[in-house]
Amino acid sequence: MTKKQDQCPRVHVNAKYCTCTYTGCPRHGLCCECLHYHRQRGELPACYFTEEEERTYNRSLAFYFQRHMR
Repeated sequence: MTKKQDQCPRVHVNAKYCTCTYTGCPRHGLCCECLHYHRQRGELPACYFTEEEERTYNRSLAFYFQRHMR
């Protein structure tokens, strides 16, 4: 666990529901940091995608809208 994860009181609860399959992610369970990280890149975090979509690691807004706005 990283130092930041030790400081977050909800990290264990959040981690149970985190759908990200990137096991080396330092933001796993740190939803606020995950959202900030992906927002800076014009992306959405894994929790916005289906399991199949998440496995593509394509977090772009264009991919999200293509799949969800029909």
